[in-house]
Amino acid sequence: MLQVVGAGVGRTGTHSLKIALEQLLGGTCHHMTEVFSHPEELPAWIDAANGRPVNWEQMMKGYTALVDWPGASFWPELATANPDALVLLSVRDPDAWFTSCSNTIFEGMVAMQQQGNEWMDAMRTLMRERFSDQLTDRAAMIAAFEKHNEAVRAGVPEERLLEWTASDGWEPICERLGLPVPNESFPKTNTTDEFREMLGMPSLAT
Repeated sequence: MLQVVGAGVGRTGTHSLKIALEQLLGGTCHHMTEVFSHPEELPAWIDAANGRPVNWEQMMKGYTALVDWPGASFWPELATANPDALVLLSVRDPDAWFTSCSNTIFEGMVAMQQQGNEWMDAMRTLMRERFSDQLTDRAAMIAAFEKHNEAVRAGVPEERLLEWTASDGWEPICERLGLPVPNESFPKTNTTDEFREMLGMPSLAT
């Protein structure tokens, strides 16, 4: 069973959260990178994205937490399947979020979509159905981001929800999980340039 269900979308510190939660909980935290590392997961996620039934308990077997897309889009199902889990909503300034996504996730999705890819087709469907697929429209994507976050706030009881930003660090998470605060800085990973380098995209540094 998951101990943490991350409801925040990508580029809200989710990769740093993955590293932090793995350290705190002593297990693997699911993140989009896990899908790429474990291609055997792809059929189940493609089924989920296309609205077909999936076994959430089986999909999350072996994981202690989940953050990032695609799992964050299924936060209602995962919260229901893991009733004792903390729901962690990672957020950031909407304009900064869109800029970061435009330079990383969205640019990568557009490039992969043009190549014809079943996984990216499924992710585009998922974004259209549960977020927005207007990737280059700042207003539309920010509206989807804010709608998503409001839905989580409205749909999760206050005593079960933790809203978190990267500047909050360890303390709120450790307090809610009843764990000691590590004597080290909170992880900071997967910057824009690191993401672009991972996908073979040119650096934005001048």
